[in-house]
Amino acid sequence: MEDDEPLIVIVDDDDAIRDAVINLLASVGIDAVGFGSPAEADRAPLPDRPGCFILDVRMPGTSGLDFQRQLYAGPGRGKPVIFLTAHGDIPMSVQAMKAGAIDFLTKPFRDQTLLDAVQTAIERDCAQRNASRICDRHLERFSALTPREREVMRHVAMGRLNKQIAHDLGITEVTIKLHRSNVMRKMNLASASDLVRSWETMAPHLSEDAAGAAGVAPRGRPPDHRLLHGSAACS
Repeated sequence: MEDDEPLIVIVDDDDAIRDAVINLLASVGIDAVGFGSPAEADRAPLPDRPGCFILDVRMPGTSGLDFQRQLYAGPGRGKPVIFLTAHGDIPMSVQAMKAGAIDFLTKPFRDQTLLDAVQTAIERDCAQRNASRICDRHLERFSALTPREREVMRHVAMGRLNKQIAHDLGITEVTIKLHRSNVMRKMNLASASDLVRSWETMAPHLSEDAAGAAGVAPRGRPPDHRLLHGSAACS
């Protein structure tokens, strides 16, 4: 499917560099688009596809480092970034890598070095996207649980025994077993270890009182309009 094919977004005010990178990626079957500034890229209606950004550091207006911060603070947070610049220094590269960049390359660059970085970025983004899809499925199923079933699920995920949960909630152990069975069925889980993994996947996205009558906290992850990928589609 086209939506699973990588798309690489290149943001660099140097036309020659943009064209060179686009042609390099095209030579190995990776789709790419180029923009002359972060503002131009931010306005573009890019499709929801896996991939990464390749950013220059120094550009008119918003710098590449500032744009990286914007990306990671917005709906596309976590989208891999590769820096490609003629103006890099050690403090700048450290800042970029600490902020989550895949690599910090200097111009002129070796073709294979850039291609290796892009492949790493694609693989990371595919993994993130797949994990996100799994989490979304768990959250959707969790929303169908009753408040009591959510409580029971949390206690089970914490490793507590049925009789301990029954004592804490002031209900019978038989009722706990019934709720636990409903949780397993509604969540499509086969074992207690599956339940623990499901809870750990969802926990960062649940509201603080999710053990009781709480629902699912908004994940704040609408389809990102800034996406990408290339030769190896997400499986």
